[in-house]
Amino acid sequence: MSDVQNAMALLITSFNKYSGKEGDKYTLSKGELKELIQNELGELLGKANDKAAMERIFKDLDTNKDNSVDFGEFVNMVSCLTQMCHEYFTSKK
Repeated sequence: MSDVQNAMALLITSFNKYSGKEGDKYTLSKGELKELIQNELGELLGKANDKAAMERIFKDLDTNKDNSVDFGEFVNMVSCLTQMCHEYFTSKK
């Protein structure tokens, strides 16, 4: 597999690792999203102990307002974070 295909597979695997623990296996609840952020993005975003910040993140990600984060909403977050990292590192040159 190419690097991009590996990255795609890792996104799917990471999402599925946390989704469905509290209900629908195709979405993340607030608790599942918090666990994913803490475990998978903790070094980038810091520890997700700020309840108000987690509420804002969840609300912003839940674009269809169904009180869960689906895979598309999750990928949008990862895409935005990736773009921000890219901009940060390219500005350092």
